[in-house]
Amino acid sequence: MNSNGIVVSVEVPAENLVHEISYDGQEILQTPLSMSESLTRLAHRIDFSGTTELSAVEIEKPDEQHECTFKTLPTWPWDQMRNKMRSALTELCVLSDILQLSRQKKYLVLDPVQAEPPEPKTAATLIYKKKGLGAASIVLTQGAERIRAALNEAKSKSSMSSMQDFHIELLRLRQNWRLRKVGNTILGDLSYKTAGSRFPQAGLFEVRKAEDEGDKSDEETSSQAQTQPKPTSALRVIVPHELQGISYIQVLIQKDQDVLSIANIGLLGPAPTPHEAQWQQRLEAAQNVLFCKELFSFLAREAVTLNELPIPPLVVGNQITATLFPNILMIIGLCHGNTGKGTSTPSTSTKVDHNHVLEHSLHQLLREMHKRNSCLPMPHPATAPIGVSKKRRLAGPFAYEKQTLLQMGKRDGILEEMIRQAQHVVLRLRTMYVLDSLARDIKDPLIMTHWASLSAVAHSCVRINLLSAGFDATTRTPLIIHVKEKSLKCILKDGKAIHLSYEPQELRDVILNQIAVHQIMALQSLTKLMGWSVSASSSHLGVGQCEKLGNATGSLLSSPNGKRSIAVRASPQNPQTGIEVYVGSPVDEDYFGMETDSSTVASESASGVINYKAVDLEELEGKNFLSKMEILMAVLTESTVGGFSTH
Repeated sequence: MNSNGIVVSVEVPAENLVHEISYDGQEILQTPLSMSESLTRLAHRIDFSGTTELSAVEIEKPDEQHECTFKTLPTWPWDQMRNKMRSALTELCVLSDILQLSRQKKYLVLDPVQAEPPEPKTAATLIYKKKGLGAASIVLTQGAERIRAALNEAKSKSSMSSMQDFHIELLRLRQNWRLRKVGNTILGDLSYKTAGSRFPQAGLFEVRKAEDEGDKSDEETSSQAQTQPKPTSALRVIVPHELQGISYIQVLIQKDQDVLSIANIGLLGPAPTPHEAQWQQRLEAAQNVLFCKELFSFLAREAVTLNELPIPPLVVGNQITATLFPNILMIIGLCHGNTGKGTSTPSTSTKVDHNHVLEHSLHQLLREMHKRNSCLPMPHPATAPIGVSKKRRLAGPFAYEKQTLLQMGKRDGILEEMIRQAQHVVLRLRTMYVLDSLARDIKDPLIMTHWASLSAVAHSCVRINLLSAGFDATTRTPLIIHVKEKSLKCILKDGKAIHLSYEPQELRDVILNQIAVHQIMALQSLTKLMGWSVSASSSHLGVGQCEKLGNATGSLLSSPNGKRSIAVRASPQNPQTGIEVYVGSPVDEDYFGMETDSSTVASESASGVINYKAVDLEELEGKNFLSKMEILMAVLTESTVGGFSTH
């Protein structure tokens, strides 16, 4: 500080020493030392023995500068530390000597010093002993009760060999059902939530030991032991009241009062009583009740919101009614009954065969719904939202229009799919009935049907072959019918497709028309084998009696020498008696071919006048139409085959 009172501070320059100079002239400074490194550096320069002097410390003063060591300072900062360390070293040396002497036990022996005994507390000791004896008595009492229960269980096992261990049965229960322990209670889950179900009703059940089910008096237990048999299982399963009993969903397809088809979903038969049932049977029955309730609730929700049908479904109580065709209904009902004598299987199942396709479809549709709820498509790319399908992801790059997007997002519900399948079942039954009735009533030609074994739930296919007995190698008329939901598609032999409605009369008319065509086509094939020729043929004759529906089929045949002709007309209305046969001959010849005058024959035959006479097919020999026509053509043929004259 100078005379003017100005404070001047002297500080060490902030620059560090130059550590290295690179080739381009850049100076690399040395990093400054930290406080610990500076202290270490100064400590290394201290001489604790005092034989050397430190000359590295310089004290600068504003008036004069001189060098001095730490010893020249009035107080040495490390003096106190050095003295403490020397005293500690001395104590350690003394302790080491004492320990060595005590180990040799010649000059020094160490004895423990006994502490003064504490004052006895008699009241606290008595309290501690009382608590210990009480805990010991509780343990002994519980052990005695367990031993007594084990002896009673051993006696009951000797009388009932089927009684199994509780823990073994609990292990078996865990292998098939989901269990968890809540406090001292073991709870199980019967729901399908892990499979993707969103049904709100909880399917919890409780597992108890059979002997711990409840405390009852000796009189009550003795009276019940006389009326009810003892349980044969160590487990006791307690199911909620709303899941007890048996339950099934009955699907009926009926016309007026006649049942066309029936399917029972979840019908396991009459459930045993609680005292006789094993835990596995009771849990399966309870889970089946939960399954039926979930399925029916989903169907009822869809029925209420389904307004696209001409006649919306009707939901009343536990019954859903949907209209399939005029006067044909599909009734879906939830049947639930308590265990005991009140429940019985439906009596209609014995009259009508069970429809396994409808049952399998209901199970499959509900499983698909659970799968859609649980298995969501992964995002592509990773930043996209979860649940977008592949078709929706491609909607942008492929520029889908609005109608395509709406059709893509539309999904049919379970009830809609069931209605379509039921309509297909009805139409299939109608088709089978029409084909069976025609095959039973019509013996000529034979009608052979072959149903495809592999088909969809709403699409079936049947192949029909029309053939005549004894002439099946010459001509057969194939016919394929596709049975859909509300329509039929008939593919003829020439590849022509005819679309029919659900009315069975339309199918009957098509089959009768094809029978008439088959008779004419088979006759033409036989004509070629007999040496005759086909002069004319038409499947839509415009002559003769007018048909009520469709057109008659006819053909004109000529003999090898051209003097005889046969005209055949087949009506589709009556295939048995609707075939008319006419034999034609020139006017100058009688029926047996006897000529009157050769000159007149040429003139009359040249004029083309032919006289036709009707033939009664019932009087001809033969088991069917083709065999009779074969005999007729053989009689009318004037050529000789193998020396035998046929005229």
